[in-house]
Amino acid sequence: MTISLKATSITLSISFLYLFCLPRKRGIMDQNNQSTVTEFLLLGLSERPEQQPLLFNIFLAMYLVTMLGNLLIILATGSDLHLHTPMYFFLANLSFADACFSSTIVPKMLVNIQTHSETISYEGCLSQMYLLMTFGALDDFLLGVMAYDCYVAICRPLHYSTLMSPLVCVLLLAACWVLTSFAALLHTLLMARLSFCASKTIQHFFCDVVPLLQLSCSDTRTNQVAVFIVGSVVLTGPLSLVILSYARIIPTILRIPSASGRQKAFSTCGSHLTVVFLFYGTAISVYLDPPLSHSGGKDRVAAVIYTVVIPMLNPFIYSLRNSDVKTALKKLLGIHTLLFLLVSL
Repeated sequence: MTISLKATSITLSISFLYLFCLPRKRGIMDQNNQSTVTEFLLLGLSERPEQQPLLFNIFLAMYLVTMLGNLLIILATGSDLHLHTPMYFFLANLSFADACFSSTIVPKMLVNIQTHSETISYEGCLSQMYLLMTFGALDDFLLGVMAYDCYVAICRPLHYSTLMSPLVCVLLLAACWVLTSFAALLHTLLMARLSFCASKTIQHFFCDVVPLLQLSCSDTRTNQVAVFIVGSVVLTGPLSLVILSYARIIPTILRIPSASGRQKAFSTCGSHLTVVFLFYGTAISVYLDPPLSHSGGKDRVAAVIYTVVIPMLNPFIYSLRNSDVKTALKKLLGIHTLLFLLVSL
């Protein structure tokens, strides 16, 4: 039985790879001269040379703040025993996803600006798209899971330890990783089957599904359907969970007799709602709008918000609105300052 299952699994894997990968071995063909094109050109945020130094400095500063802020959140939640709870477990993973999300895009953009190069290889482009979709979708699912955690903590506090046990938290995180990896792999394999014509300039500052589909000279209807279906599941699924959770959370908070209790409950969930509105508003406008409504300028502005700005703001939103996180950060920074002084002496 085991051998049979293994054989069936291997056969399905080979068939799957054959179906998606072999028909377009290189994936990019110039139909005018039938030569293989091995790279794309990323248009970037601006075509004006005089604006490049300013953009480099701005995005370098934002990237450094993003990495430092999210690293501090991860270290604070890991070092403080009071933060070893499901909410902060998912917050640490959200910070990790945000750091990886920005790292998928910003370093390549900075290198291109500094070297005055716009090129990205075909393999690098698909790899960037895969990682972008993996960590972007992971953000989506984690925001949904965090909303469910808030719901259980506020609406069902007596069952919280059972419903959000360590095993349940690990399983929820594993489910998020599996679903996001599958969605990213599906889009990457479907994109690898397409042919691309003479124009290879991507009207964006990173490799994303929609700009790449606009360059293809193949039939992209299957890809467009996949973008809509997967986008609906990845974006509206967790968003629906957020809405349903807060539809139960807010009435419960309003029934709390103590003003301080209501304030603490709103403080716990308020930072989460701020991130939700910022992230989903911009992401939905990019991935669920009709194809004809997409414009390079609007999509690039929205992309900057959800790929660079929001990952940078998340640590501030969660730390400034959360007294537990602020306390943990003060302890962490105090310990490191003391160690630095001792080493200096």
